[in-house]
Amino acid sequence: MNKKAGFAAIIGKPNAGKSTLLNAILGTKLSIVTRKPQTTRKKVLGIHTEENHQIVFFDNPGMIEPKHELHKSMMEYIDSSLAEADLVLLVIDIRSMKDFGDYFNADLIERLKNISKPKIAVLNKIDLLPNIKLLLPIIQQLANMNLFDEIMPISAKKKAETSALVEVIKKYLPEHEYFYDDDYLSDQNDRFFVSEIIREQIFKYFSEEIPYACEVQINEFKEREVGKWYIAADIIVEKQSQKTIIVGANGEKIKEVGERSRNKIENYLEMHVYLQLFVKIKDKWRNDRDMLTRFGY
Repeated sequence: MNKKAGFAAIIGKPNAGKSTLLNAILGTKLSIVTRKPQTTRKKVLGIHTEENHQIVFFDNPGMIEPKHELHKSMMEYIDSSLAEADLVLLVIDIRSMKDFGDYFNADLIERLKNISKPKIAVLNKIDLLPNIKLLLPIIQQLANMNLFDEIMPISAKKKAETSALVEVIKKYLPEHEYFYDDDYLSDQNDRFFVSEIIREQIFKYFSEEIPYACEVQINEFKEREVGKWYIAADIIVEKQSQKTIIVGANGEKIKEVGERSRNKIENYLEMHVYLQLFVKIKDKWRNDRDMLTRFGY
């Protein structure tokens, strides 16, 4: 049987469960996940290979109205993913369907109409419905829009129907040789995922504006044949007040973030590491296009 391989763009509004879906399909935690919206900032590539199929997923930031240059960069990832993809998965938190017309506003409908590729509406978090019968009218409303080739109800968190979703995706893959070796999960390197792990812990540990004002940059990543690997990372903030909060009294908060991050990094790398975190101020970095470019956006 000929091989089939293609690219699938995962899009949707913040907190729809896009990263959770990718992790569920891959069977491992590749994209960071928190309860806060806009956790995903960059396009994360995840590769699912089985039998004679390879699906290369693009996990994207949530669709938002940009407020600054960082947001614009995040939305550019969505545009590039849609341009490269063979099919599109619109992940929808089914609870947001209580106001169907508000969710599917004119801008979103127009955008979907302009995507001339197979589109799958993925109704996520069905496990949170008080009654599964509520699913049927929502599916009917989506079908009446004539925008989607498939409508798939799932629970990414519970891994319910995610295998069935993969089978549906396979139908739309073109015949093609694999783009990556069949044991690859991503094309991003360890430095990228280590920085994401640290940023995830910041999102989980701090509230309000702090996580959104932070960026993480890996300055040193030394693999050693003997002893612990050495990793040094900068946590970038915009203001002195933000730095004060992250560091905490007597450095207690930054120490806690470092400890949490180190444990997760060691699990990911399967190596003992010595992690050093530094907090640096870069005024208005989220609106500085040159700085964003240096940060990899």
